[in-house]
Amino acid sequence: MLIDSRLRSVHAPGGTDPDPEQRQLVQQLITSQGVEDVLDGACTLIFLYMKWLREAHEAHDKDVVEYVVPSLVTTLRRMTLSIPPETIPTMTGMVIAAAIGLSPTLWRRQYGDWKRTELTPLEATAFLLADHINRMTDDPNFATRMITEALTQLEATDEEDA
Repeated sequence: MLIDSRLRSVHAPGGTDPDPEQRQLVQQLITSQGVEDVLDGACTLIFLYMKWLREAHEAHDKDVVEYVVPSLVTTLRRMTLSIPPETIPTMTGMVIAAAIGLSPTLWRRQYGDWKRTELTPLEATAFLLADHINRMTDDPNFATRMITEALTQLEATDEEDA
């Protein structure tokens, strides 16, 4: 929901900054779930987005790393106020790991704890991948709907197992 909220605020006429409601949502999420859970959630989104992108590109005999990663890196490099340049290799490595089917959370753990300077780049990476999917599908809600459907299927499976 955080990424969906951010997508809506960026694509709203005249809006790019998070509104006070979104800031409050972020604080509530971190308070209720804990930072580690939020970070794992962002990594899971990146994994699912890259899985979808990989399958979409493979259907056209294209390499997702070749077609998605360069534009992601270029965009992150242009976000000079929010994205420290030293965080871009980490985000790139994480996205490539996800592209080849590795868990971004497990990939990241080998390098130690998250640094405060990596939190905004992590959010931006998830946001940019969602936006990329929405533009590919020409549907401003596709990425959010995809995640919502995956969560619904997971809940149904959990209920069947209980």
